[in-house]
Amino acid sequence: MLEIERKFLVKSDAFKNEAFSQSEIKQGYLNSNPSRAVRIRIHNDKGYLTIKGKSDESGTTRFEWEKEIDLTEANALLKLCEPGAISKTRYEVKAGEHTYEVDEFYDDNQGLWLAEIELKDANEAFIKPDWLGDEVTGDVRYYNSQLSKNPFTKW
Repeated sequence: MLEIERKFLVKSDAFKNEAFSQSEIKQGYLNSNPSRAVRIRIHNDKGYLTIKGKSDESGTTRFEWEKEIDLTEANALLKLCEPGAISKTRYEVKAGEHTYEVDEFYDDNQGLWLAEIELKDANEAFIKPDWLGDEVTGDVRYYNSQLSKNPFTKW
């Protein structure tokens, strides 16, 4: 139940031409504390409850538990979430052996594009496409739980 990922800014929309999948996501936080965030997500037509623990010092590794829940329940739980729901389109882009999840944010986070890559090991090598920008792994400002409270457009 460990998530190992690295996160990057995206410097152009060239990734859209390489995407093999696109989906809509809306999510909110019942608890947005970085030490134990509890998220409700609707991803297309499925609901999820996710609990994430505190990241390690590098920001690459943390506990993650996720369970699919009934869509009706997910919609009801979203109404209980803290203010600041996140809306985004997620694109999946293959790069070598890995898949990047690239999120295009809306509303108060309009203009922000973030790419995440999940790894088997924190030191695993991976391809960095030309559209990939600066790494922001471990920068809590870019955690979705924090973007819900302190949106990108207000920095």
